[in-house]
Amino acid sequence: MLGLDPHRLWADMNRLLALLFHQGVLDEQFLQLQQLQDESSPNFVSEVVNIYFYESDKLLRNLRNLLTDREFSDYKKMGSHLNQFMGSSSSIGAKRVRNVCVAFRAASEQNNRAGCLRALQLLEHEYCYLKDKMHELFHIEQQRVLAAGVRYPIAQNN
Repeated sequence: MLGLDPHRLWADMNRLLALLFHQGVLDEQFLQLQQLQDESSPNFVSEVVNIYFYESDKLLRNLRNLLTDREFSDYKKMGSHLNQFMGSSSSIGAKRVRNVCVAFRAASEQNNRAGCLRALQLLEHEYCYLKDKMHELFHIEQQRVLAAGVRYPIAQNN
């Protein structure tokens, strides 16, 4: 960890966030989430996002299981899972994931299995991209916090 410049790491975080906003991966809700983080809860954003990932992994598994069942016909249950996914994605500012959920729900409301399968594939892609970028962001943030906390004693000339 020695030699890491907290200012460079801060700039790296800001560049990554700017990219994610430019790509439409995140929206202003993520900024609002960041504003809730303070000294009393320094890991608030990463904790909330990790809970989102944990719950979303289960929702994706449920959606995949529903669609791979040959006897599948419960589009209402799928819609319920998608509503949960949309809501939690909105709450952390995961804009592209939420948008794919909206399209996925439209396909499920039309009982369009082929459309649902395509939407699931796209949802998994967007979700994995988001997860990868959020882990990258949190890793840089951890490095920045560590680098900022390192204090070297000033040599005294006697």
